[in-house]
Amino acid sequence: MTRRVMMVTGGSRGIGAAVALLAARRGYDLLLTYRSETARAEATARACEAEGARVVLVMGDAGVESDILAAFNRCDETFGRIDVLVNNAGITGPRKRLADTTLADWTSVFMPNVIGAALHCREAVRRMSTKSGGNGGAIVNVSSRASEIGGGGEWVHYGASKGAVDTLTLGLAREVAAEGIRVNAVNPGLIDTEIHAAAGAPDRVARLSSGVPMGRGGSAEEVAEAILFLASDAASYVNAALLPVGGGR
Repeated sequence: MTRRVMMVTGGSRGIGAAVALLAARRGYDLLLTYRSETARAEATARACEAEGARVVLVMGDAGVESDILAAFNRCDETFGRIDVLVNNAGITGPRKRLADTTLADWTSVFMPNVIGAALHCREAVRRMSTKSGGNGGAIVNVSSRASEIGGGGEWVHYGASKGAVDTLTLGLAREVAAEGIRVNAVNPGLIDTEIHAAAGAPDRVARLSSGVPMGRGGSAEEVAEAILFLASDAASYVNAALLPVGGGR
């Protein structure tokens, strides 16, 4: 039986790597994009291959159109299909109050988080849509609880970008539902990954976990489970959903 194909952006580490490994275990072949950490990406690919997946790595910037097109062209050439897109790549930007942000801060966050995500969706729809001769498929956007909480005092620019991802998800889901494509999002909360340290707040999960009703931060693997559910046939009637994965926060 032909294995389904999943593209995971930002697939070298954190939530992206957890999604890739779980997808490999559940029978997907994979195209993983990453921006710079080749050793980490190769380690993730090897782990997925050990689970039986065929894996293609593509280095590129998720906010640059030419890199996005190159990734989809590579998917076409290698697999001849795409069944699931997981839009995971993104950045928080610098930890600042809004009054201290610059135009460059906003642009650097919105390019991969919003515009890049939209361009990935565009290319996936062009290939998946039954209206265009495709077989349908699923898109799962990785948003954030920050889209509702707002990120005040730390990352309003990031929260605003994830609010845009939520709106993108809802609008596109209704636009392409009749073309065999389901579009949903997960909204992770306080997840214990390297993103906090990279943003200058390595103690953030420990510091804020007492404010989570479940009393702890979450794991990348827990988010991956939600993503794989939304991508699967078990979610065949789930469309335009924004699924919080935040322990009640």
